[in-house]
Amino acid sequence: MKSTAPDAPSAPGRDTRKQRSDGVEAREHLLLAALRLFAEKGFAKTSTREIAQAAGANIAAISYYFGDKAGLYRAVFTEPLGSAKDDIALYDQPDFTLRQSLQGFIGSFLAPMKQGELVQQCSRLHYREMLEPTGVWAEEIDKGIKPAHAALVALLGRHLGVARVDDDLHRLAFSITGLALQMFITREVIESVRPRLINTPKAIDLWASRLVDFAEAMVAAEATRRQSE
Repeated sequence: MKSTAPDAPSAPGRDTRKQRSDGVEAREHLLLAALRLFAEKGFAKTSTREIAQAAGANIAAISYYFGDKAGLYRAVFTEPLGSAKDDIALYDQPDFTLRQSLQGFIGSFLAPMKQGELVQQCSRLHYREMLEPTGVWAEEIDKGIKPAHAALVALLGRHLGVARVDDDLHRLAFSITGLALQMFITREVIESVRPRLINTPKAIDLWASRLVDFAEAMVAAEATRRQSE
């Protein structure tokens, strides 16, 4: 006999949680598909229809999650690696030793390298943006990189006992940043010549530790130079 009892009520919030989970997954698929296509073809030559098809999504989902193609591109450019200013608190702390500050700076800088293919696509997208600028890179320099650079300059000045920022402090900060940046730029070369140096998270952590050593030596050299003047 068929029961006439009402259906059992759903668990509170269960459907909402499922919808949110599905939404996060759909948005992520769009981001990853867009990253690959934008990196390969650039902003102008990539259509929203292509992106939606590659993500297995309805084209209207792009408008829903990102507003438009430009909003999607901005999210693709900034979200996977984050903005440089987001990591400032990891190294710019008044009670940190110089090594702790350098560990925080270089460690956070290299952390994305552990994401493998994702970070390679992000690097390709950044190169393409420099060649075919849309304005997003200039915006990140102004709002993300400049504040992060200023924080690094300031903490180096504190540890060197330099009261007034000068060009040599900027040179030192750019040089330390370059130690970490070169791993992104030369990744494919490293993988061809000595892949075991970066093919595991542990290997990347070891390299980060070595870069901290090198950066400490650079700061020491700068201190010696200033004392001899």
